[in-house]
Amino acid sequence: MDLFDHSLKQRMKHEAPLAARMRPRTLDEFVGQQDIVGPGKLLRRAIETDRLFSSIIVWGPPGSGKTTLAQIIAHKTESYFVTLSAALAGKPELRKVIQQAVERRKLHNMRTILFVDEVHRWNKAQQDALLPHVENGMVTLIGATTENPYFEVIGALVSRSRVFQLRPLEDGDVRCILENAINDAERGYGERDILMDEDAMEHLIRIAGGDARNALNALELAVESTLPDADGFIHINLNVAQESIQRRAVFYDKDGDAHYDTISAFIKSVRGSDPDATLYWLAKMLYAGEDPRFILRRMIILASEDIGLADPLGLVVASSAAQAFDYIGLPEGVYPIVEAALYLATAPKSNTAGAYFKAFQLIENEGITSVPRHLQDANRDGKALGHGEGYQYPHEAPDHFLPQQYLPNQLLGTYFYKPTDQGYEAQVAERLTRWREAQRKALEITETETLPGLSKDEIETIKKRHKPSGVY
Repeated sequence: MDLFDHSLKQRMKHEAPLAARMRPRTLDEFVGQQDIVGPGKLLRRAIETDRLFSSIIVWGPPGSGKTTLAQIIAHKTESYFVTLSAALAGKPELRKVIQQAVERRKLHNMRTILFVDEVHRWNKAQQDALLPHVENGMVTLIGATTENPYFEVIGALVSRSRVFQLRPLEDGDVRCILENAINDAERGYGERDILMDEDAMEHLIRIAGGDARNALNALELAVESTLPDADGFIHINLNVAQESIQRRAVFYDKDGDAHYDTISAFIKSVRGSDPDATLYWLAKMLYAGEDPRFILRRMIILASEDIGLADPLGLVVASSAAQAFDYIGLPEGVYPIVEAALYLATAPKSNTAGAYFKAFQLIENEGITSVPRHLQDANRDGKALGHGEGYQYPHEAPDHFLPQQYLPNQLLGTYFYKPTDQGYEAQVAERLTRWREAQRKALEITETETLPGLSKDEIETIKKRHKPSGVY
């Protein structure tokens, strides 16, 4: 490094953003995540003794300390430390790192630790290229990701790594980080006279949302944009704090965990008949920019799957909300979405529509049986083959019901559907009991079987195999 390079490095270090300048250099300076790097914890012991022999994947939201942990390891280890950004580097850069790691091990018997930031951005082929070198120990991987590694990183790489999940920082942790930045004379604002009101501090903490970088960026903007008063104090009041960080950052990647976790919380809240939780998760999704049509599609599914005949209007309301939103759009279109969500959350619940999967499973196991002759189509082969012969038209009966056979012979007395006593379905149960009793007597059915219900997991498994053929 020549004199000019050294001068540039020192100038960049001094001019770096506050969040970069205040990045912890040691584990003692690291704030938060004590369940992972607290005294006596596995990862802390491995870092402090420089015995990080197995690869690790650090998973967590922005500003939780992933890159900071990697840099602390870089300062602590005697191994050669290399950094790659998966957003910028590909196979050629990785190949060069591996070649240098092999030479380093041969000539100097020195281990190489490779830090890959945003490792989830590498595709399967790029991750596969890294796998054999992690497996044989040529490099020790530290992967950082904001996405669930069990979905976004290949299984073989995950199985050879220890996964550590970081959480958003607690409010107390964010306060500590801000106070350190205000008081640190070397890297922060300790040489300036800063007076921050308590309500301003609380605003920065609350709106930062557990993201240390977000909080420090707001503090930097507040300090650098505020002129000292007559006494030389930089006064950060609530108004200044609100201008510096006006909107809470919500970690919400539409293709990642936050997306699926939040819609899951929303659906489970509606299913659980909690309108307040329903509104909270709905607001989070819309605040973060979720596509309202995605939410409406999920509500239409829920109206059939979790409410069903307990309140048949649930499907009507959800479908109407979807149509209304297409006419209106945001922001006013939020009203039909909210109306539908509240209606579904407060409606009686029934999941008896899942009875369909009992029939589907039976057909899978036993095959498709022929249609009884009297139920066959008489329009084409009625005269020649007797199709439809013997069928009785129910509407000609006084109650529009005739107790005739509709299932194949071998399935007579088999019941897939068991109505609940919830809402409208209670009326269905009363009618169905009478109809089934009349059918048993008319057809002389002596043995009946109500097929047991399927669990949620069993239904999900059947859904994956549910690929009916035909024209729709």
